[in-house]
Amino acid sequence: MLKTQQISIIVLIIFSILFIHFPPVHSASGKDMQVHFINVGQGDSIFIQTPNDKHILIDGGPPQAGKKVVHYLKKHGIKKLDLVVATHPDIDHIGGLITVMKHIKIDKILDSGKLHTTRRYAKYIQEIVKQEIPISITKLHEKIPLDPSIHIQVLNTFKKSRTNNQSSIVLKMSYNNVDFLFMGDVEMEQEQEIIKKVDEQTEIVKVAHHGSNTSTSLSFLQAVRPKTAILTYHKDNRYGHPVDRVIDHLYQVGASIYSTGALGNIVIRTDGTSYMVETEKEPLDFLYAS
Repeated sequence: MLKTQQISIIVLIIFSILFIHFPPVHSASGKDMQVHFINVGQGDSIFIQTPNDKHILIDGGPPQAGKKVVHYLKKHGIKKLDLVVATHPDIDHIGGLITVMKHIKIDKILDSGKLHTTRRYAKYIQEIVKQEIPISITKLHEKIPLDPSIHIQVLNTFKKSRTNNQSSIVLKMSYNNVDFLFMGDVEMEQEQEIIKKVDEQTEIVKVAHHGSNTSTSLSFLQAVRPKTAILTYHKDNRYGHPVDRVIDHLYQVGASIYSTGALGNIVIRTDGTSYMVETEKEPLDFLYAS
């Protein structure tokens, strides 16, 4: 049986999807971009197909999700990734990348530069060396010129004395009039710095740190004004993600909430003017199955 708190969060998520806002669906006037939030359980893995058919993977989820990520990529006909972004060295973000490196050709890895002492991080580095994959360390404000039709900029990365989460690479990606913020696991202090660099509404935000209590302040959401919020977490996680405060803040700014824990894989398709959200499961399926 679900606890009352979990039921309340599920109902809020379903309510936001069904009644508050649903992104418009229009016929594409140009090439589409697709952003896939892969359901890797308690972790992050985001696959991006750019308008000019460049392929980006942001994180690979926990170790046990590696095979799922590889299967998902191959199912979509992906044999090579132009860029892999390892946002920070926590196991639920880089754990699955080791398997990905063994099965998918990777042209380049972008890393935060934050070192870690875990065995899994050591294996991640060893696999990069073994596969001879070029790796570079992000710089704040760096622009990533992967596809001329989109703009990708680094809004946060490692600084001395920062924790793993605080060192997360945060990317803003824009395709004409549609903007994405990929927040990694940053905390409220980094969010306040990011506000200064975002001077317009961001349509889609990947909520930081799986909806934990360390991130997603109301002031941040009021500044970026997301229309759509994506939460990545396992529905039975032991951390209590997402916390009520985060859901309430998203509800206050009128964002539609989609979660991999409730809806499985989530795909956003955009032509740069409008966008649509596709989910693997129907919103009510999760409630009835719980």
